[in-house]
Formats: sequence, structure tokens, C-alpha cells
Amino acid sequence: MNSILNARRLLSRRGFIGSVAAAGGSALLVPPAFAASPAGGIGAAATLAGSTGSPAAGPAPAGGARPLVFAHRGASALRPEHTLAAYAKAIADGADYVEPDLVCTRDGVLVARHEAFLNETTDVAKRPEFASRRTRKTIDGQTHEGWFVDDFTLAEIKTLRAVERIPESRPGSAQFNGMFQVVTFEEIIDFVAAQSAAAGRVIGLVPELKSSAYFAGVGLALEDRFISTLAAHDYTRRHPVEIQSFEVANLKYVRDRLGRRANVRLMQLVGAPAQRPADVAAAGGSLTYGQMCSPAGLKAIAAYADVVAPPTRMLIPLKQDGFLAEPTSLAADGHAAGLRVETWTFRPENRFLAADFRDSAGEHARNPAGSVAEIRRYLKLGLDGFFTDDPALGRVAVDG
Repeated sequence: MNSILNARRLLSRRGFIGSVAAAGGSALLVPPAFAASPAGGIGAAATLAGSTGSPAAGPAPAGGARPLVFAHRGASALRPEHTLAAYAKAIADGADYVEPDLVCTRDGVLVARHEAFLNETTDVAKRPEFASRRTRKTIDGQTHEGWFVDDFTLAEIKTLRAVERIPESRPGSAQFNGMFQVVTFEEIIDFVAAQSAAAGRVIGLVPELKSSAYFAGVGLALEDRFISTLAAHDYTRRHPVEIQSFEVANLKYVRDRLGRRANVRLMQLVGAPAQRPADVAAAGGSLTYGQMCSPAGLKAIAAYADVVAPPTRMLIPLKQDGFLAEPTSLAADGHAAGLRVETWTFRPENRFLAADFRDSAGEHARNPAGSVAEIRRYLKLGLDGFFTDDPALGRVAVDG
């Protein structure tokens, strides 16, 4: 009870409870994981440039609170990803944070798509007016032929409609194909702020800066646009934001520009051990994700970031038969370096589960019980958070 009263008093100092009470009387509560500063060094309350100076709810120390549930692209197992419908479902299902992956239009607007390539998540291929835009590009080492966000203005992007990326596994989500627009980062912030007020609880944002080196190379650098957007919105000046990237230079730049702020964490995503971050590869560097996940590499990450986020199978690998092997030391090593450890991504269909947790319903079938069991197995490592395509299942895994 004391913790709840303290959370209410904290929010009252920000003036937010008053506005919520005026709208309907419900108290906006900070989740337990926002109650203190992380081991990575975020300390006294601070705000982004242009804010009112009101204190923010600080993130929690590694291992000091229940794990955070990150809605991966929204509730992307149930609605087309990166749509307001996916975010609304995720929030209704109890997500602590929602994730917008950010890319940039030709006219310099940040929008939410998993990548610059538009074919898999929009109906662009069926739009004859854009047939001449089809092209081939290599981004982050991957070559695709089709349509790309930086060849479209925001007005043109807004005429497209979102579609389900993997309809064979998610036919329920595919029923919503064509219903929803691509949304801007600013629209997402406003939407989350409104949902937060309606739900009576703080909802964090966990944006990912996608393909920074590529966008900088075509004159559409993401970072300053992103920082300016955070500063322009009261919600992101004062409430939890966890900024992700698979690249390194952009996170260091953001840290340099923002400093250590009470409501902001930086998350270093890591991929397969033999891979290099795209910006490192573009610069001819040799640093691999495997090296970054060594004890020395994790200490280097802790100099500019607060979180290391490996894929699940780097924490507990799969054996050749698809069953889980013994855990690696990565979770413990990350914590020893002073980092939070947050993993990606749990998905509720049999095809994505370790063999330990699959049922007999078929490769593409949903398996909620198996997904919850798999998440709980990984949480035994002491994880501080995790991404899931189905936040309702993540909530069950955490809360029982």
C-alpha cells in the first residue's frame, strides 16, 4: 500500500493525476519497475530539452523488480504489426511498453515499420500507381527488390494499408489486412499518452532506430529527428522511453545528446554472434556481436547503454533436436557488467517454440500454454524484461 501511495504522490508532483481525475477520477499508477534508477547510472530526475522540469518516473535496477513486458511491434500475434490496433490490443492486454520500429519517409517523417522494405507489411505491391517505384536496394547487408519507405512521401505512405507479415501462422491477424494506416512516431506518442490516461497507468515506449547507417547515407539521418520528437511531446519528456538499436554509433550519439535522464534508458540490441552491427560493417570494422557479449564487451556497452538485449537463443541455445540446451553465462555476465538484460522475441505459435514446449496441433498453430512455459523458463535466468508478440501471454508468465 505504501508503494502505491508513493507512486501516486510522485505522479501528483507531475500534475498528471489532476488531469486524469478531472477526466474521470482514476489514479494513474507507475508500474513497480519504474520506481528507481538502474544500475547503468541513470540517477536524479531530468527532462528533455524544452520540458517543464517536472520529475520523471525513473526505471528500476537490474533484478530489482518484476520483468517488463515489451509488446513487440504491438500485439503483433493478433493484429497487423505497428498499427494503432496492434498497440491498443497490447495495452489492453497489459503490456508495460509498446514498440515502434522507426524508419524515415522521403520528406523526413519518422513512421513505424519494421524496416525500410515495405512489401511484407503493406499493400504497396497491389497499388498500380506506385508500380514505377519498384527497385532493388541493399540495406544492412540484405538485398530486397520491391518498394522502400524512403522513396515515398508521408502523404503517399498514408495511402497504403498495413497487412499481416506471416498470414500462414496468423490468419486471425490477416483478417484485418487493409484496415489500418501506417502511423507516424508522433501519432503513436499521442495515442499512447491517451491510452495511458484512459487506462490509469503509465505505458512506456521502446522505439527502435532502424538502419541508421543506411538512412544517414541517403540524407535522412534518424537521430536528430527522433530526439526532437521526444522533446516536443510532454509524454516522452516525462514518462519511460527505452531506445533500442542493433547499431552502436547511433546509441552513443543519442547518449551524448541526451545524457543520463531519469525517464530514458538505452538498449543495445545484439544479433547472432558472428554478425557485425551494420554501422561497424559499413565502416570496415571487425567487431562482432559475439565479442560485444563477452565480459569485456559488456563492460564496453555499459559505458553508453543501460541494457543489453540478446535473442533468446543466445541465453538458452537450442540443441540440434530443437530442445533447449543448458543456459549460457550471458545473463549473469550482463548483470555483472551493470546492465539490465532484456531478450527478444517470444512468439506463441508452435513453429517458433523450443521443442520442449510444442504441442501436437501443427507447426502454425497457436500454443499459448507452450509460450507461457517457455517464457517462464527464460525468466528463471533473472531477466529484467522481454519482448513478446502476445503481451497477454507475457503478462500471465510474469504475474501467474
